[in-house]
Amino acid sequence: MKSAPSLQCEMAADRIARRITARLSEGEALLPYEIIERLRAARTRAVSERRREIRLLHTHAQAASSASIQGGSMMLGGSGDSGDEGGKWWRVLVSTIPVFALVAGLVIYNVKSDESVLHEVTEVDTALLTDDLPPAAYADPGFIQYLKTAADTSEQH
Repeated sequence: MKSAPSLQCEMAADRIARRITARLSEGEALLPYEIIERLRAARTRAVSERRREIRLLHTHAQAASSASIQGGSMMLGGSGDSGDEGGKWWRVLVSTIPVFALVAGLVIYNVKSDESVLHEVTEVDTALLTDDLPPAAYADPGFIQYLKTAADTSEQH
């Protein structure tokens, strides 16, 4: 169960997110269709990433609670003699290996996902900067109409 301050912080973050979303939606009508579609795709990716993070946190919390339950039963089931010091250290070492593996996996996943996003952004920026047109032309509604008519003309020939 979440503590009251973390729940309040999460609720405040949700309220701020709703305000930002409402404000962005107001200005959406002024944008060209292609930009609206790119924003929709980005929004969909962001929502799915957030859901994945929430599932991961939920899974991690369940694993931690089951590990603490298992740890408690291990303590109860352990032998009572104090001559088993080596066995205790061995159990501690073995129980930390999955945690380190999980942390390493999360770090690797985070680095790879950051690299893929960076690669996508780099490709778009490179295409925009090496194109014959300035980037401002892509936001011009007249340019979009020109592209549509040019595509129609090329299809007829």
